[in-house]
Amino acid sequence: MKRSEINAIIRDADNFLKQQRFYLPPFSYWTPDEWTTKGEEVREIVDRRLGWDITDFGQGDYEKIGLFVFTVRNGGPENLKTGAGKTYCEKVLVVDVDQITPLHFHWLKTEDIINRGGGNLIVQLYNASPDEGLLDTDVTVRMDGVAVTVKAGGTVTLTPGESITLEPYCYHKFWGAESRVLVGEVSKVNDDNTDNRFYEPVGRFPAIEEDEAPLHLLVNDYERYYNTAK
Repeated sequence: MKRSEINAIIRDADNFLKQQRFYLPPFSYWTPDEWTTKGEEVREIVDRRLGWDITDFGQGDYEKIGLFVFTVRNGGPENLKTGAGKTYCEKVLVVDVDQITPLHFHWLKTEDIINRGGGNLIVQLYNASPDEGLLDTDVTVRMDGVAVTVKAGGTVTLTPGESITLEPYCYHKFWGAESRVLVGEVSKVNDDNTDNRFYEPVGRFPAIEEDEAPLHLLVNDYERYYNTAK
């Protein structure tokens, strides 16, 4: 992806979030120059990869296959082991009409996907086989505490206010319908480097062509600008 495209997506998504009355924390608006002045006090943001996360999944067509994510809070694997500190994660997503997040599951993470407003969110479901293929068995999930069963490859529709709980080894793919969707995600600790199993090979984080300066840093930019020695 070009940096200019990423900057435009950030501006557009930020306006949409504000229209939906969802406001991001102050660090989201730090400039790259401001990041170079930060020290150990922001270590949690860097280590937990809080912030802007925009991807085209390596497909080169963000409008068709892509996702906007902002991680608001997140713990670490050590928290899960001890039960202390943050054992959870919260994200906000922006999903456009027919914009696909490819089929995937998580080995460890249970997550609630919540339609916070806008259009409808369509979620396709499969059970994973022991060898991580697709089973043809019915899929049972919980939507706001109610058990719902669909055929393999079937879909459920989340209207504003509705949510779905996705447990490990439940393949899911989603996209927006009717209009852009503000999506919340509440889950166990999140690790996008180790806990995503995509059915078809994709790139979780984009290669970036630096055709202009970053407006705000993506989570993968931190190591280039943040220096604890300062």
